Amino acid sequence: MKTQNIKTQLLQLCNQSLETRLQSVLAVIEDIKQSLQSETKSSAGDKHETGRAMLQLEREKAGHQLAEIEKTKQILSKINTESTYKKIGLGSVVYTTTSNYFISISAGELIVEDDMFYAISANTPIGQLLLGKSVDDVINFRNLEFKITKVL
Repeated sequence: MKTQNIKTQLLQLCNQSLETRLQSVLAVIEDIKQSLQSETKSSAGDKHETGRAMLQLEREKAGHQLAEIEKTKQILSKINTESTYKKIGLGSVVYTTTSNYFISISAGELIVEDDMFYAISANTPIGQLLLGKSVDDVINFRNLEFKITKVL
């Protein structure tokens, strides 16, 4: 198992997860656009205006999600799969006595070469605890104690 290979695969899986979220948000935006264009003024004018206002709110919400995805893409672009770390930081692959983590973005469970990793953001509570730590450090999280066994 090569270090760069694991990191590269984890990074690809994170990018795929992000791309899926992006496509979903773009589909919602397109649906809203279609709904706004097809919305016709009826005799119940207030109902029409309320419907348009709700669609505008949905479009605004989708716009915020789109901006969030762009920020997340920037975080992923900063990860160098060639680097290895002594101390945990962005892009680190962390093995512990209980779970494995990829410090990147919140993308849930990822499986690489039959090992399960949790892709977590450095801003999550567990991410904050792990940052700056190194091999043999012990972490206490939610009444669970675990030891860092390997950092890539």
